[in-house]
Amino acid sequence: MTLRVHGTCAPGFERVRAEFERNFTERDDLGASVAAIVGGELVVDLWGGDADRTGTRPWERDTLVNVYSTTKGMTALCAHLLVDGGELDLDAPVARYWPEFAREGKADIPVRWLLSHRAGLIAPSEPLAPGGVYDWEKVTDALAATRPWWRPGTAQGYHAVTFGFLVGEVVRRVTGVSLGTFLRAEVTGPLGADVHVGTPESEHGRCADMAPALRATEEPAPAPSESGVSPKQARTVFGDAPKPPVGGLTDHPMAPVTLALQYLPLGDVNAAAYRSAEIPAVNGHATARGLAAVYAELAGGRLLSPGAVERLRTRQGGGDEPDLVLRAGTPLAENWPWGLGYMLNQFGQAGPNPRAFGHGGAGGSYAFADPENGVSYAYTMNRMGAGTSGEDLRSIHLVGALYEGLAELGPVR
Repeated sequence: MTLRVHGTCAPGFERVRAEFERNFTERDDLGASVAAIVGGELVVDLWGGDADRTGTRPWERDTLVNVYSTTKGMTALCAHLLVDGGELDLDAPVARYWPEFAREGKADIPVRWLLSHRAGLIAPSEPLAPGGVYDWEKVTDALAATRPWWRPGTAQGYHAVTFGFLVGEVVRRVTGVSLGTFLRAEVTGPLGADVHVGTPESEHGRCADMAPALRATEEPAPAPSESGVSPKQARTVFGDAPKPPVGGLTDHPMAPVTLALQYLPLGDVNAAAYRSAEIPAVNGHATARGLAAVYAELAGGRLLSPGAVERLRTRQGGGDEPDLVLRAGTPLAENWPWGLGYMLNQFGQAGPNPRAFGHGGAGGSYAFADPENGVSYAYTMNRMGAGTSGEDLRSIHLVGALYEGLAELGPVR
């Protein structure tokens, strides 16, 4: 196999390139990109491998890829921009902006509980029809009519798919435009950052195809769907969850996972309908360079006020509180720390600074900001791995190499 890795690393950061190459030769990467910005300088900008399973399309400098829940960091940012601008109040009831949301005992749920996964709305109570996740109004109407699955504010549970509809609908009610439109107008467009929620059809030709993880044994893999990722393979990221329908959280130890993930259109992730849709919790398409550019603005104090950055990375809930959804299938989440829309760096997946923040996605993508060290980072890939929260070994090795290089330039906080 001829290893195709392209791009640049600034002096002192050559270890990142070495680890990126090892991701292909030792850690099963198919196609990927990694970018890091330090003090406003793009010090790592690498890409390589294949954009499809057949090896007929090389991964290019501008290849976009689905980043699953890494999208949530962009969605949360839209809400924080509105808070910073005085248009949205984190402690106001969601129903102030979205009156229909007050139904079924939800009149007092504050906006901050949507961002911190504490609203108890991991799924609509009434099942959606196949393909229903593509109909924004049907999903948001169904969520407005849902009684929370647990008493809001008393526990956290990862709103894997509904996070984007809940936060996105608040953004839409405040601004009059969809979340993807707002993100493009206020953030990614002005920055020239290649990040999309609702990817224009004109850009689909740049999108890499997602591919399933390689199996460690010779056991035949489940048949892939059109996407190259079977629902069974995707579910293994979160454990052996029961098939829907599930009637309640106590139906099965993995029932919360099924409820939270049942509307993720796993078989469609390489299809045009999925790429064009706005599902702002899971279907952002981006380059690593684009994600790193957005997080660099947060690390450098340019997109949000200092107070806003402190708010979004302040832990919500109790210090030893398990996540009702993620604890069932993700060992790191037994006591998972959530900020306001962002994963906090309790486990070091974003380097040594515990104040770093970001978001990971199913399969291994990850992006974060480290304001104290002036660092932003992003890794994107199309080969599904075991990571969901920045703990994928491919990213862990890249982050480690990045901070080794940074340490040689001066003290790292």
